[in-house]
Amino acid sequence: MAENNFPPLPEFIPLKPCFYQDFEEIPEQHRSMCKKIYYLWMLYSVTLVVNFVGCMAWMFGGGGVTNFGMSLMWLILFTPCSYVCWFRPVYKAFKTDSSFNFMAFFFVFMAQVVISIFQAIGIPGWGVCGWLGTIVFFSTNIFAAVIMLIPTLMFTAVATLSFIALTTVHNLYRGTGGSMSKAQEEWASGAWKNPHVQQAAQQAALGAVQGGMQAQDPSNTPDYNNQMLIQNEI
Repeated sequence: MAENNFPPLPEFIPLKPCFYQDFEEIPEQHRSMCKKIYYLWMLYSVTLVVNFVGCMAWMFGGGGVTNFGMSLMWLILFTPCSYVCWFRPVYKAFKTDSSFNFMAFFFVFMAQVVISIFQAIGIPGWGVCGWLGTIVFFSTNIFAAVIMLIPTLMFTAVATLSFIALTTVHNLYRGTGGSMSKAQEEWASGAWKNPHVQQAAQQAALGAVQGGMQAQDPSNTPDYNNQMLIQNEI
């Protein structure tokens, strides 16, 4: 089994990589698309970092502290969660042509597209430097608003590219004959092939057979005639 190599952490950090990632194991016809989605994840992660800086400028420029705190939460939570929740499923889907992983990717990534759109809009108090907060803040502090404009443009780019990626992967999946029923069949067959499930089923069947054999064993059947004779003798 290959050793985990992602994320590539420095040796002085007492943590080990959690995942194995090598685009060479992706089939050649899907390798380019898989890399593009990986670059999209990198762009989103960088956007969250830049948004954190933008919210810091927003705070020092006279804005509230809430946006700064929320931007830190976005950065800490959504950088790893986006990798695990939508990039890893599509990576495994391209690797093994797994309908179940494709469906997991579609379900989560649709939510990611919606979140990116709201981040680009920039509802105040959400911890993002979107269009609403940036445009309004130009009348308060132009310098801070210009810094806020950078993550705003990046969020807009992420939302647009995410929508394009979602439709592209969906068309690619449907073009190969994929469907929800296929994913359900794959999940069902995969669950049946699980060795733990098989072992439990075998044990249950064996227990039922043994129970039936014991019930039919004459030695376990009460001898009512002998009992009557004993009672009469008493």
